Amino acid sequence: MSIIDRFEASARPKTDKPKRKRPAPFSIRLSDTERARLLNEAKGTPLSAYIKAKTLGAPLRIRGSGYSIKDRQALAQALALLGSGNLSKSLGEISNAVSIGVLPVTSETEAELFKAVQDVREVRRLLVRALGLKEANQ
Repeated sequence: MSIIDRFEASARPKTDKPKRKRPAPFSIRLSDTERARLLNEAKGTPLSAYIKAKTLGAPLRIRGSGYSIKDRQALAQALALLGSGNLSKSLGEISNAVSIGVLPVTSETEAELFKAVQDVREVRRLLVRALGLKEANQ
């Protein structure tokens, strides 16, 4: 096959697969109030997916976490609190010291334990709020 034959063969349109033509996108104008309402109802899902599910009655497919922005911020605060201190390391060291019987019970130790318990409670409170659960009175 000559170079001209190859060029002509490559220049011919391929008829193996017909090109799929997608329909034009649909757009709608919303007021700021209407858009805010829909965003609130969508709870973090893409607005177009929420509108499509709502208008066509299809089940809403949630991608990603499905948490609202407010929930994501609360989860980020909880994770930051966990990462900001040496909470897990400290609790591990305390547990080890207790298990081998070398933990002196001083006012300083008691204050550190109390601080660790407060941190754990704060993490729990943030996670409960982020997940939309009701806090049990304890």
